[in-house]
Amino acid sequence: MRKIWHWRYFYLLLAPTLLYFLVFNYIPFYGIVIAFKNFQPFKGVWESPWVGWKNFDTMFSSVKFPELIRNTVLISFYRLLFGFPVPILFALMLNEVRTMWFKRTIQTITYFPHFLSWVVFGGIVFNVIGPSGIVNLVLGNLGFEPLNLAANPEVFRSLVVVTGILKEFGWAAIIYLAALTGIDPHLYEAVKVDGGGKLRQIWHITLPGIRPMIAMLLILQLASILDAGFEQILILSNPVVYSVGDIIDTYVYRVGLLEANYGLATAVGLFKGVIAAVLIVSANHIIRRTGEKSLW
Repeated sequence: MRKIWHWRYFYLLLAPTLLYFLVFNYIPFYGIVIAFKNFQPFKGVWESPWVGWKNFDTMFSSVKFPELIRNTVLISFYRLLFGFPVPILFALMLNEVRTMWFKRTIQTITYFPHFLSWVVFGGIVFNVIGPSGIVNLVLGNLGFEPLNLAANPEVFRSLVVVTGILKEFGWAAIIYLAALTGIDPHLYEAVKVDGGGKLRQIWHITLPGIRPMIAMLLILQLASILDAGFEQILILSNPVVYSVGDIIDTYVYRVGLLEANYGLATAVGLFKGVIAAVLIVSANHIIRRTGEKSLW
């Protein structure tokens, strides 16, 4: 009891965070039972009739379901393949800048988009590439045909990946920049004495120094492979690109809120959560077997 009293201010600071996760992450587990019911709002959760696995049968037998899985996995894979290395490369380049005012200016410019909501950032994207955007304005003045990139299924996934990188790479680089500060400067001096240039320093000192952080963030990225960016795709997509851009989260939004099919929407969300849990446990196990620092 004396220890608890001694750390009372620490627990007081920790309380809002614990309360947040309790209210928004644990109490909602109560609603998982809706996946096994024909939920009727006026009857409530427990008074609604049970339907067993019917919602899951509907989900797996739907012709839409394979398309949702394919779109979600492909978009997330492209994000991982092209987006994951960008903050690392940016942090490595920014770490070599010695002019502090220039470094801070670049940091501010690249961090800023993270603080914009997708509603605002999506509006900026449409002002650039939309039917009446800057790109088409320039093309029209040059005598070319206008391009409607936002309604082109062939480029929609690329648009999602590129805009996602532009919005978040500066903020994601913060973690790597913090990890770089923990590397002993004497190691670089030792490489210089041995005649190693800048690239050799990065390869033998910098990258191994931040490798544990890279591994940990990779685990978290793999765990969210079914999170392809709900807000972003909801803002950027339209019915024309549903064949390549409709993901699990946007489908749950339409089915659950717009069509009021709460049971099916909950079943799809539960399926996604189970797969995410399996992925994070598997990725954590693989990383631990390779000798890197894991989440647990």
